[in-house]
Amino acid sequence: MTDEPTRRRPTLDEVAERAGVSRTAASRVLNNAPHVSRDKREAVQRAIRELGYVPNPTARALATQQAGAVALIVAGDDPAVFADPFFGQVVAGATTVLEETDLHLMLCLATSARGQLRVQQLLHTRAVDGVMLMALREGDPLTRLALDADIPAVFGGRPLGQDVPSFVDVDNVGGARAATEYLISQGRTRIAMITGPLDTDVSRARHRGYREALTLAGLTPHGEEPGDFTELGGITAMDALLARHPDTDAVFAANDNMAAGALRALRRAGRTVPGDTAVIGFDDLPVAEVSDPPLTTIHQPIQALGQEMTRMLLALVAGGSPSPLLLPTRLVRRESA
Repeated sequence: MTDEPTRRRPTLDEVAERAGVSRTAASRVLNNAPHVSRDKREAVQRAIRELGYVPNPTARALATQQAGAVALIVAGDDPAVFADPFFGQVVAGATTVLEETDLHLMLCLATSARGQLRVQQLLHTRAVDGVMLMALREGDPLTRLALDADIPAVFGGRPLGQDVPSFVDVDNVGGARAATEYLISQGRTRIAMITGPLDTDVSRARHRGYREALTLAGLTPHGEEPGDFTELGGITAMDALLARHPDTDAVFAANDNMAAGALRALRRAGRTVPGDTAVIGFDDLPVAEVSDPPLTTIHQPIQALGQEMTRMLLALVAGGSPSPLLLPTRLVRRESA
């Protein structure tokens, strides 16, 4: 009994012939290059599906001088950061875009000296075709490393103290202003805030939106406590606010994790929500729906953030010059405020 002959893999020439386009056009579609008409792109993609064509990644990397991967770099040492629903949704968004290409996604943590050295080597050896950077703090050397490296780079948010040409951000100022204005519209006048780390642009932007809304309403901040974007940080900050300002009638927390912690601290202190103290968060993470009571919050399009960062990076890799992008936010009303 003889083995059946191995089925020959279809070639790129056969894909081009089936699609009725040139080999060059078929190659440009495979490499996600710009300036290919929609009709040709769809014809090539249809031919790929019909023939079962699978590109040879080694040959393709040699032909296109690409490494075949992009990296998402997060300024943090704790591997659990990628278990955070926020970063999980960013990764999910990036993955949906990369599924349409042959590029793989690498995840990197880089706050320690060793982590930064690994990222530096990644950039200088061009082991990836481009990088996306998030959670950078003021003065983080990763920002300068990425800007100085001869490699496409997209920033999630704007690093403090640095002008970067390619970034995708969320309207943090507008979202925080809307959250505070909503509390004011509910008759709250003693409104406190649990901030994020103020050495990050996202935290400062949300703090600025909160203060702008109060100023426009003729109010002043009724206590501000720093947090670290974790539920425990929210508990600690809320305990401190209650100790210093027991008459607080509303709290805006700079993210949902801290807002959930604030709910726990208020319940433990015998405060009703929203009766005694209203609480509003930011992000619209899954925790907002299962909190007790469910959390009023500001929705930001987290998966879209990952998608748009990835699309911008692919455009840079292809030689384009995409403009910075600001994504909208919206209020989601539930029972905590």
